[in-house]
Amino acid sequence: MASELAPGFLVAAPMLVDPSFRRALVLLVDHRPEGSLGFVINRPANVSLASMVDALGLQSKTAIARDAPVLVGGPVAPDTGWVVFERSPEQDAGDEVVHVSTTIAVSASRELLQRMIRVGGPARMLLVLGYAGWGPGQLDAEISQGAWIPVDLDGQIVFNTPYEERWAAALHSLGIDPARLTTGAASES
Repeated sequence: MASELAPGFLVAAPMLVDPSFRRALVLLVDHRPEGSLGFVINRPANVSLASMVDALGLQSKTAIARDAPVLVGGPVAPDTGWVVFERSPEQDAGDEVVHVSTTIAVSASRELLQRMIRVGGPARMLLVLGYAGWGPGQLDAEISQGAWIPVDLDGQIVFNTPYEERWAAALHSLGIDPARLTTGAASES
């Protein structure tokens, strides 16, 4: 069953005060009755890809992949890593790649990350640590409560907009001025 929400963005409403999601922009990859999966894409991690490459013992021959951003993707399984990247024929094949849109893919494959680092990877990529996950019906309930604002996916925001501007940029794409949103307390699930 296809979802109208995914692929897309979820913009945390100002009333969402959970520290994991306050002013978060989530790249929603999958949304089904069984649950939903996404990645926060506006929270830089306190680690560089270069240090992670070294710690994992991966071989790096290019500076472009070693300089890719590392983000906190969400509170679930923070010790896992996912690569969000611009789709290209050389990285697009294989079961380990999830095609999010015509231009964006994700993977949790260590082998794919190693291949990207060795050959330079796509020009536009980021690594996210952990993910955001929702159980059956949970995300729909949170949207109904006003905790999330669904927004159409825009690859420019994912790869070209500075982190600190992504939340506001997604709202602006709907014609919403973030300064005009009111705050309150949304119930946390």
